Amino acid sequence: MVYFVATPIGNLGEITFRAVETLKGVSAIFCEDTRHSRILLDRYGISKPLYSYHKFNEAKQLEFVLSFCERGEDVAVISDAGMPCINDPGGVLIDALKEKGYPYTVISGPSAFVNAFVLSGYEPPFTYYGFLPDKKSDRDKLLDGSVGTAIFYLSVHDIKENMAYLCSRLGNRNCCLVKELTKSHESVRFCRLGDEIDDDRGEFVLVVDRGEADNPLCALSVREHIDYYLKDGMSKSEAVKAVAKDRNVSKNEIYKQTL
Repeated sequence: MVYFVATPIGNLGEITFRAVETLKGVSAIFCEDTRHSRILLDRYGISKPLYSYHKFNEAKQLEFVLSFCERGEDVAVISDAGMPCINDPGGVLIDALKEKGYPYTVISGPSAFVNAFVLSGYEPPFTYYGFLPDKKSDRDKLLDGSVGTAIFYLSVHDIKENMAYLCSRLGNRNCCLVKELTKSHESVRFCRLGDEIDDDRGEFVLVVDRGEADNPLCALSVREHIDYYLKDGMSKSEAVKAVAKDRNVSKNEIYKQTL
């Protein structure tokens, strides 16, 4: 059996009894960073062979993991924090387990985007996007036709650029910015996508409220949004003004998006 085990997203006390018992009972544990995971395992007196299993060696380690299954041994897969397969390794292994018919299961536990959604108080349905792709074309494709509350992971290095892009794409919407989940310095900030963010430490979960007077035209790209009004007989300046009003952003921002 392969167990995909959720680990704490911050506070090391946030782990289930079942997770600890499972990790104590397996033959080996596969993790993203052995040094990071050793801290958690030492906290709970878990002494098992520990092997690296991350996005850069996932394919290479696949056969090694499957060799335990072939011998009928139980193993666990954990990520540095939270649930495996949620922006963390595991998907390649699950595909192989399904193909070969080996048993696997999930040991429940925390996931950062779920905590952030609850803290936001926004309404379902919600869509979880993870980290935004680097290319704008990939981002636009990802968000095309999306509805409901939107949840993103943001790194500290990309937070300003990512929020500026989302503001231009979704409008200057209310949002909830969460960091340091379950830790003593956990913070929840309610703001708008267009606000200036000066925080330069940590990783963030961004929850965007799309339930506020949702305009279906905002699901279009900015260029498509402008074309809609142009086809309706507006001049370009009128169309830009209308799009800016729909998206609650400045006209200059819309002009920049159409260059």
